[in-house]
Amino acid sequence: MTKLFLPLFVFSIIGFTAQKSFAHCEIPCGIYNDELRIALLYEHFTTIEKAMNKITELSNAPEKDYMMITRWTIAKEDHAIKVQEIAEQYFLTQRIKPVDASDAEKFTKYQQQLTALHHIIVYAMKAKQTTDLGNVEQLRKSLAEFEELYFDGEHRHKIEQDQH
Repeated sequence: MTKLFLPLFVFSIIGFTAQKSFAHCEIPCGIYNDELRIALLYEHFTTIEKAMNKITELSNAPEKDYMMITRWTIAKEDHAIKVQEIAEQYFLTQRIKPVDASDAEKFTKYQQQLTALHHIIVYAMKAKQTTDLGNVEQLRKSLAEFEELYFDGEHRHKIEQDQH
């Protein structure tokens, strides 16, 4: 019994202390798919929106299904966290490069990109906290702004147009 207990104990400790892995590593591999990340963000927004609607619907039902309310709440929060991870770990740390302030045009664009990403992170946080659909609309608006800046106004992602 003791021979079995020690390995189980060690694996349990490792499992509880291991860090969560992110959608993209920070190794400079040069393998990026910006369009995919944008599509994923729009998909997460739609999932958050659906979860908010289901939570509201289930909460207003005469007989509450607390288990489903809880599950939709967890799904909403998980997708909001994924939005933040893509904005932070993919775009902020790997794709948006710091720009010298002496180049006014590039620096202005850089600041606008940072602002749009910051809005995405903040509205994702607010989406975790509430069922206010206005936060989802702000997420879409902020991503559309970021997308136009990032792709120099040449790219509008098809997913956004398909869903509205």
